[in-house]
Amino acid sequence: MQAAPGPEPAGAEGRRRVFYFNGGFLRQPRLRRIMALAGYDMRIGWPGGAGDAVAVWGHSPYARRGEAVAARTGAALIRLEDAWLRSVHPGRAGSPPLGLLIDHSGAHFDASVPSDLERLLATHPLDDTALMNRARGAIARLQEAHLSKYNAHDPQLQCPDPGYVLVIDQTRGDAAVRLGGADANTFREMLYYAQEDNPHARIVIKTHPETSGGHRSGYFSASDAGDRITLLTDPVCPWRLMEGAIAVYTVTSQLGFEAIFAGHRPRVFGRPFYAGWGLSDDRHPLTLPRRGRALSRAQIFAAAMILYPKWYDPFRDRLCQIEQAIDTLEAEARAWRDDHRGWCAHGMRLWKRGPLQKFYGRYRPVTFRGPSGGRRHMVWAGKAAAGPDDAARIEDGFLRSRGLGAQLVPPLSLVCDTRGIYYDPAQPSDLEVWISRRAHLRPDQTHRAEALIAAICAQGATKYNLGGAAPALPEGHRILVPGQVEDDASIRSGAGDISTNIDLLRAARAANPGAVILYKPHPDVEAGLRSGALGPGDIADLADLILPRSNPADLLRDVQEVWTMTSLLGFEALLRGLPVTTTGAPFYAGWGLTTDLGRVPARRSARPTLTGLVHATLIDYPRYHDPVTGLPCPVEVVLDRLAAGPLPKAGAGNRALSKLQGIFASRAALWR
Repeated sequence: MQAAPGPEPAGAEGRRRVFYFNGGFLRQPRLRRIMALAGYDMRIGWPGGAGDAVAVWGHSPYARRGEAVAARTGAALIRLEDAWLRSVHPGRAGSPPLGLLIDHSGAHFDASVPSDLERLLATHPLDDTALMNRARGAIARLQEAHLSKYNAHDPQLQCPDPGYVLVIDQTRGDAAVRLGGADANTFREMLYYAQEDNPHARIVIKTHPETSGGHRSGYFSASDAGDRITLLTDPVCPWRLMEGAIAVYTVTSQLGFEAIFAGHRPRVFGRPFYAGWGLSDDRHPLTLPRRGRALSRAQIFAAAMILYPKWYDPFRDRLCQIEQAIDTLEAEARAWRDDHRGWCAHGMRLWKRGPLQKFYGRYRPVTFRGPSGGRRHMVWAGKAAAGPDDAARIEDGFLRSRGLGAQLVPPLSLVCDTRGIYYDPAQPSDLEVWISRRAHLRPDQTHRAEALIAAICAQGATKYNLGGAAPALPEGHRILVPGQVEDDASIRSGAGDISTNIDLLRAARAANPGAVILYKPHPDVEAGLRSGALGPGDIADLADLILPRSNPADLLRDVQEVWTMTSLLGFEALLRGLPVTTTGAPFYAGWGLTTDLGRVPARRSARPTLTGLVHATLIDYPRYHDPVTGLPCPVEVVLDRLAAGPLPKAGAGNRALSKLQGIFASRAALWR
């Protein structure tokens, strides 16, 4: 996958020269790019200039080469390691890192000398309110999204019944074990005390992901299992695993660090960076007097996860904050968890299959015929009868493209609903569940949704991002009435008693006899691709002005109200603070944010704020695909692409097919 283009860091000519003597660095362009963005000029050669440094990978076997060169030349030594939110799969499986730990003093796992991280933990005030709030928000996000260092685990996999003692294995011979003051005997000692301290509890040993993946052996094996002891190799979610534990035992594993944020006080038998700060039960016989400070969970997280790492944004090719790193990892982990079993798709027109592969076929190709082979089933929502009853329903997302789906422009967002589909109020949908869940937001979630709303409004983003300038509008209280495609599934499913554009205009005029009614035809109808057109003679007494091919974002800045059946433009109006009246039951109706004249489901009883509705609708529910890197991405990246591109366009074949469809617009059921 190519990286998104980005500028060199400011002052690139003044970057510090850093030499390396490990061939692995040559094979890791992501590592070299993060170093460049952090101000280091990675190169092959021999240090000799003032300020030159040598980079080595932690305390790996190959680090000795660089250490010898640094000792011989007097160059400074920099130790690099993966950051603690790394990737979906381990590095040995080929996944590039999402961030680096760049340490000028030592390595964070080497307890014999203080690292840059230890100095941060010991001396930084860690008392800034904003920093602590960011730490608490990030902890909550990691827990909710089930994110860890490696993320090829499935939150739906069954964990052992609660009430067990969790013992965490590590990879045999790892430097974090050796330099954390431990060895194979330490693991035996840990297992002994786990049983001794908890004589009536079951013991669950969790193997390391690299061991489960066949890359490296661990300290425990099947021979350690017995009546009370179970070896767990399944890729279960670490957060779920810790929820069911009554105690956690570790040597130096990062899972011990994460256990702190899951509410545990881990029993620690080595000397990892998180031991000695009052948050763990340290069983190592050697104390570290330089670690005497008592820290809170938020403080140790802020130092280790916010201040210490260099996080990388692969979409914008720049360094970023932990919040953007979480956005990136959450999107990729969600894609793996949804897709690694594979999909069998039904009711998909030929032109949709390519985009569908990009969204859902990264880990296992989507199939469109034949036996599913253990794959999950999906079906285009409008053709639900073409798939099995348990098939998830697919539809376009709400920030779709720059161009119409009816013109066969590939989408940047899709939704995959396992309960129903958002536009059909007859049954619950995943979106309804998300909206109910987001009736109460954490401060970090509110901040993200507010920033997204502000960016959408400033950019003028809409679903299709089309339309020209509007004419001068009449003075008065302006009500925008968006036309819809009258045979669209959202009208058939959710419009209710008023299901035509002419009837919507009649209702708006009857309720607002003195208002200025502005009618905007649907862009699919304007393009001649769908039926439902109204001429000036049809609505002369109902609308003061027809606004063909006008940019809806511009119109929303100049009107005072919106009336709609089920149009997404009603949701886009809510984003801009406008009152919205619905005559049907669109997904955003019934939550206390609109005036509802239609029959909305009684189950929509939650009362989210606008930010809660936006978080559910634009952040939680859809999946997004970045056309530049080819990666799953967060919504903010798609918004950037819509603003500055590049964006996918309909190819010549798709353009010809869309024109043919236009000829048969009145018989859309034949080709949709």
